[in-house]
Amino acid sequence: MKYLITLSLFLLSFLASANTALPDNRHISIVGSAELKAKPDIVVVSLAVESIKTESAAAKRDVDDRVNDLLDGLSDFNIDEENVSASNISTRPRYNYAKNGKENISGYIASRNLTVTFKNIKKLSDFMDFALAVKINQITNVQFKSSKEEALKAEVLALAVKDAKKKGSSLATAFGAKLGRIYSINSSSNQFRNAYGANRNIERMAMADKQSKPGRYLKKSIVFSSSVSAVFDLDVE
Repeated sequence: MKYLITLSLFLLSFLASANTALPDNRHISIVGSAELKAKPDIVVVSLAVESIKTESAAAKRDVDDRVNDLLDGLSDFNIDEENVSASNISTRPRYNYAKNGKENISGYIASRNLTVTFKNIKKLSDFMDFALAVKINQITNVQFKSSKEEALKAEVLALAVKDAKKKGSSLATAFGAKLGRIYSINSSSNQFRNAYGANRNIERMAMADKQSKPGRYLKKSIVFSSSVSAVFDLDVE
C-alpha cells in the first residue's frame, strides 16, 4: 500500500511538471503593464428613429422622411454622408390584447438605427439638438475615439514589454542575480476605455427643454492599457 501511494505521488508530481510552462532551471515570472491617455478627436453618435402608424408603408415613409431630414442637414456640421450608417430599416406589427386574450394588430412600427461619425467634437451638442429637432427619437450612445488608436495600442504594448524587463531586472539584481534570456511570453492583453478625469466610465445625458441652457458635454480622455506576462531565465554567479 505504501509503495502504491508513493508511486501515485510521483506520477502526480511528474504530470504537474509536464503541464507547466515554466523552465526547470532558475527563472523569474513577471507581469509588465502600461497605460496611456489620449485626447479624442473623433466622436461617434448612435441614433434611433421609430414611427407607429396604422399601415406599415406609412410608418416606413415617416421614418424615411425623418432620416432624410437628418441627412439634408449634415452639411451644416461638415459631415459627409460617407460617415453615416443608415442603411437598414425594419417593420413589425403592433399588438394589443382583447379581454378574451386574443391578439389584435393595432398598427405597425417602423424603425431605423443610425451611426454618425465626425471630427468637430465642439459641434456635438448642436448636432444632438438638430437630430432631436428633425424628430430622431433617441440618442442611444456617444463614443469618443482617437484617429491614432492603432499607433497608441502598439506604443502601450511596447511600454508594457519595457516595464516587464525593468521589473525583472530590478528583482533579479535585488536577489544577487542577473536577468537572463526570455523563456516564454505567456499572455498579453490590450484594452482601451473612455473615461473622464474622475475615471467615470458611464456618460449620462439629459436633453434640456428649449428654455434651458445648451448642454455641456465634457470631453472624455481615452485610456489605452496593456499587460504582458513573461518568464525569464536567471543567471546566478
